[in-house]
Amino acid sequence: MHMLKEIRIHGRGGQGVVTSSELLAIAAFNDGKQSQAFPNFGVERSGAPISAFTRISNEKINLRQQIYEPDYVIVLDSSLLSTVEVTKGLKNNGLLIINSDKKPEELGLKTNARMVSFDVSKKAIEILGKPLVNVAVLGAFAALTKEITLPSLLNAIDQEFESKKEIAEKNKKLAEILYKENIAVEKEKSRAGKNGK
Repeated sequence: MHMLKEIRIHGRGGQGVVTSSELLAIAAFNDGKQSQAFPNFGVERSGAPISAFTRISNEKINLRQQIYEPDYVIVLDSSLLSTVEVTKGLKNNGLLIINSDKKPEELGLKTNARMVSFDVSKKAIEILGKPLVNVAVLGAFAALTKEITLPSLLNAIDQEFESKKEIAEKNKKLAEILYKENIAVEKEKSRAGKNGK
């Protein structure tokens, strides 16, 4: 069965949006899947809104155009919500992951897709010393979607930051924290759902 999944990532220039999409593709490849990563072509000015895309599939990917109806949307910077239509095209059964200290219902977004939000910036400052969330948020993505595995993501981080071992280790730690926290939340929800039946 052909299982193509499409991901759109929103952020600002300088936040590592393209790196996020590449890491996702590398992690999927490490899992034995086919993958593609590409930026939204335009000027990547520091602070300017930009987006990047990743496709993941268990079969060869022949598509080459931009992604218009993503299964998943990741927002690295919640300040974009007032200027960028991040939910555009997002499938009704999709998932929207937002780096924010507010709850999803407080963000004023209209979508039928599932929304989750967590303060990745706060954790990034604790571990990295700066609010660089582009790698860490992929730990949450792995936990929530199961599209990539944690070992493959950690391996991808090592590959991406091969010459920067210390940065790689800190980002791996951060991604792992986000992964474990979200796995715990999902398990709790699953338990609550079963008990509520």
